[in-house]
Amino acid sequence: MSSTNNIQADHILDCKGLACPMPIVKARKAMNELVPGKIMEVQATDKGSLADFQSWAKNTGHQYLGTLQDGDVMRHYLQKANLAEVKKEQIFSSTISHEELQAKCSGKENFILLDVREPAEFTLKHIPGSKHIPLGELEHRLSELNLEEEIAVICQAGARSEMACQLLVAKGAKKVKSVLSGISEWAGETKGSESI
Repeated sequence: MSSTNNIQADHILDCKGLACPMPIVKARKAMNELVPGKIMEVQATDKGSLADFQSWAKNTGHQYLGTLQDGDVMRHYLQKANLAEVKKEQIFSSTISHEELQAKCSGKENFILLDVREPAEFTLKHIPGSKHIPLGELEHRLSELNLEEEIAVICQAGARSEMACQLLVAKGAKKVKSVLSGISEWAGETKGSESI
């Protein structure tokens, strides 16, 4: 986004080397310390952080101003909302454990397992049969899903899947569950280059 070239950040948060959900966790804490109207620059190397921060800003009322790519580092710019504009973050309450998901996979139940991680993450490790749509593309690719079916959403650790679940419910899906702890702690069968 070219307009971000002239942004002066009031606070810089270094999240380089951290994977989801830690950049959001640290940004949430830092944002709480800022005065409304102030701008925070979050430096991150996690490729999924772009979609994460866009979605997080939308869900919290803070303004996403844009992202600059500087080599492997993404500089995300967020402006703290006025107190009247801040939305209480929704925690998605409908979840599924790894054990319940394993039973669904083993029982050949009819459901969609939606993986919302970035392409590189999916290539490294994914659950066989999962449908891959990165969180940042989900809203534009809803037509690829049957929103009447049960949908279990998985990401790396759970933060992106919660955001995806909120989006799916807002778009009319009725039977949506976020996979607790994401694929990072999944002990079942996987495919991908890390699974060999």
